Amino acid sequence: MGKDEMARYTTVFRQVSEVLNRVEARKLFPEIVAQSKAMRQVLSQIKRVAPTDSTVLITGESGTGKELVADSIHRHSQRNGRRFVKINCAAIPETLLESELFGYEKGAFTGAEARKPGKFEQANGGTVFLDEIGDMPLETQAKILRVLEEKEVDRLGGMRPVPVDVRVVAATNRNIQEMVDNNEFREDLFFRLNVFPIQLPPLRERPEDIPFLVEAFLSHSDKEASVSPQAMHILCAHPWHGNVRELRNVVESALLYSQKIVEPEHLPPALSGSMAIPTPVGVFISGEEESLDLDYRLQELEKGILVEALKRSDGVQAQAARLLGIKERSLWHRVKKYGIDVSQIRRHTRQ
Repeated sequence: MGKDEMARYTTVFRQVSEVLNRVEARKLFPEIVAQSKAMRQVLSQIKRVAPTDSTVLITGESGTGKELVADSIHRHSQRNGRRFVKINCAAIPETLLESELFGYEKGAFTGAEARKPGKFEQANGGTVFLDEIGDMPLETQAKILRVLEEKEVDRLGGMRPVPVDVRVVAATNRNIQEMVDNNEFREDLFFRLNVFPIQLPPLRERPEDIPFLVEAFLSHSDKEASVSPQAMHILCAHPWHGNVRELRNVVESALLYSQKIVEPEHLPPALSGSMAIPTPVGVFISGEEESLDLDYRLQELEKGILVEALKRSDGVQAQAARLLGIKERSLWHRVKKYGIDVSQIRRHTRQ
């Protein structure tokens, strides 16, 4: 076996070994839904970095669960008995951000009637989570770098630095590397934060997690309810640009309109619209087809959903079944019922 082949097998083995299995993922991280390989890879990264004191930079689109990951890192760390202090850098005015982070002395400015410790002092011995760090002003970035390098903070109006022992986890939905290239973010701070990067996948890249997320949201509701197969198909096929946060809001909204079962009509019109794709026979579900009976409409909608799922999974039926939240045998029966040519779909997607 040559060096290149040995290196390739070593890489593959390392990648496989770093993915938690589903049972281990549920046991170690019950608060995070991670049935997909992409999310179980994220949990593997959390498991690896949490026991260390390394700085972590979590990136991903809004609504992907960056704060949940940061919280998991803290709870699986050796600092889990100390405070986990969160601060949203985008939600605090620039003029107040430094006093919130570093604190101030009595008389430091008008209204400073007593000493106030900042977030870093409050988290001493624990973890500071800097959310939306891409929105932090450049001047403040320089002071954050000093905290990371020197492990001390300067209160506003203070005469001497205050030592702090904190672990920093940062997160952003922005492209920090691009900001560095445009001189909008300090390169030295980026390198210091990016010691251990974790990239969260958007929900559209892990649709197999959707049924489990929906189940989790239903379990936290005061109402006993379930989701019909038709409604679940729509949820699984939606692109979810707002990610998990958007999905949670949709489920909560649907529960307000439904009794015990969430049906397609309880979902926002935008979701139903996202499924208004032509089926193989060119039928759309719209108000222009009043003459079509309900059974025919539902059959054509289901057929269109099946075709769309098979297209998204490159014709792999096991993957399409997971995408739809149904068993592979159930998918096979539906494919046979509607006479869907899976081999043709597979050939088309591979062109």
